[in-house]
Amino acid sequence: MSRLRHMLDRLIPLFRFKRIRVRFLLAMIILVVPALMLLGFISSNIAKSMITSINSENNQNHLRTSSEVADLLFRNVQNLHLSIVTNDTVNETLRRSNERTEQVTGRSNKLGDEATNRLQQILGERIIDTRFVRSICLFDLNFRVSCIGRSDDVGQYEQAGRGAIAQTDWYKQVYNAQGKVVYFPDDVLGESANVFSTVKLVRDDMAVPGMPIGLLVVNIDRQLFSKVFPSREDYEGFVVLDNNKVNQVQTVFSNAPITSTANTMNERIAAYEEDGYLISRYTNSTTGWSFLHLVQQSALLRQSNQIAYATLGVAALMGLLAVVLSYFISGTITRPLLQLKKLMLDWTQGKLKLPDYFGRDEVGTIGETFKRIVGENEELNQRLIATEMKEKEAELRALQAQIKPHFLYNTLDSIYWMATLQNNHEVARMAVSLSESFKLSLNKGRESITVYRELQHIGHYLNIQNIRFNNRFTYIEQVDEGVKGMEIMKLLLQPLVENAIYHGLEPKVGPGTVSLTGIYDAQQLIFTVEDDGVGMSDPARVMEGYGLRNVLERMKLAYGEQSTLEVESEPEKGTRVTLRFRPKVE
Repeated sequence: MSRLRHMLDRLIPLFRFKRIRVRFLLAMIILVVPALMLLGFISSNIAKSMITSINSENNQNHLRTSSEVADLLFRNVQNLHLSIVTNDTVNETLRRSNERTEQVTGRSNKLGDEATNRLQQILGERIIDTRFVRSICLFDLNFRVSCIGRSDDVGQYEQAGRGAIAQTDWYKQVYNAQGKVVYFPDDVLGESANVFSTVKLVRDDMAVPGMPIGLLVVNIDRQLFSKVFPSREDYEGFVVLDNNKVNQVQTVFSNAPITSTANTMNERIAAYEEDGYLISRYTNSTTGWSFLHLVQQSALLRQSNQIAYATLGVAALMGLLAVVLSYFISGTITRPLLQLKKLMLDWTQGKLKLPDYFGRDEVGTIGETFKRIVGENEELNQRLIATEMKEKEAELRALQAQIKPHFLYNTLDSIYWMATLQNNHEVARMAVSLSESFKLSLNKGRESITVYRELQHIGHYLNIQNIRFNNRFTYIEQVDEGVKGMEIMKLLLQPLVENAIYHGLEPKVGPGTVSLTGIYDAQQLIFTVEDDGVGMSDPARVMEGYGLRNVLERMKLAYGEQSTLEVESEPEKGTRVTLRFRPKVE
């Protein structure tokens, strides 16, 4: 650790160039060149991601379209099945054949020429597109057969006995399908490698409804899929897989440049991906087969690699250009900075001579700012002198103002004694309350007052109002004892009580009540002034007046912007005003 620190201590001074121009040049090289290289790398990856995403989306859409085209062709095959199994002649032939009891040997293995002729007649009518139909075989329940497009035998089951067909999985699957067309990935009779089979159970609709009377096998050429899938490039291909059986995947069609013999769908797709192919998959609704589109990833991303090389080349060229330009541009920046440095040094030495004009660039803006600071500094010096003179004048006015309160107190004291001598006690009480109210308002020039003395101020104010209004108002005070010793701004609560009397209780007919509560909760003082006066429909209008708005502004200045004044009111029910603020703790 110490060795590494020692190496850093030796290397760092090598990069601490004294000239700003050299530092600027080195900074441009360090910042621009790696950033451009990183930009090239990121843009290349974004291009690859976009190409892959767009290709996957397009391939998915193509597979969906191909599946829809395949559904149209499969619908033709289903219509062919339907036209055969619903043909009266075919049904009658199968019913008669099932009634025969001779052994299934020799000529008795055929259904008869009538069935063959009828199949040929149905195909000859060309109502249904049969261009991909390679053979049709009609079986009765004893597996006697009549075919067109191939010989009248049962293929690989000819040697084992025709009854072996009934034991096969494909026959059981067709039987359980109850008349639906079942698609198989290869020739169920095992004769041709270029076809896949579609098989349907023939059911009698004349005797017992739904009773099987035969089997219809229609073999379809795999070239049907060459019409389903669009033309392909050398680096892509299409594969159709039958994965309807558990842990067994069979290839129905493939024109892909690679093959795989994996037994499960996941293994098959993993094998394609290991060979460098991107896979898109779509499931055909008619057959349940999976349509795959394979694209060789290296060929697909060949253009994005070219983008990466081009981006890196452009980044390198731009980096070189940035270094050359930074060398010349740095000179235009450092020269004005050196001039500005000289101006600041001259200012500290008291021999500043500011130019009339600075440039319009950032350095010029700094110069103009420096020029403005110099002017503001001189103006502040002049204001400081003027402020000191005003403070002296204010002290003189304060001394003069001391005379006025004494004169007012003496006058009210004279009124009190005159009223007492004349037995006018109401006037005497009003004079005393007014005198005490003035004393508490002035508070010897101090801005803060204890809650206890503010409550006294409210009491004197209510004495005066009850004398005026013949004791109409009842005052209820519920302030915690611990709160009364705290100091608050003077005239913080009295205006709230005055507002409740003036706007709430005076307009009311009859007596009224105003209550004041005060608590200390969560480091906040909370005072609530509530009256049962006339109330109002729009409490927000109260803040338009001078009184409460002045209280809120003074409170925010003294205790911070988090201080609040909330007004709640309902017509004919009264008004509640709540103050919340955090008192100063000395």
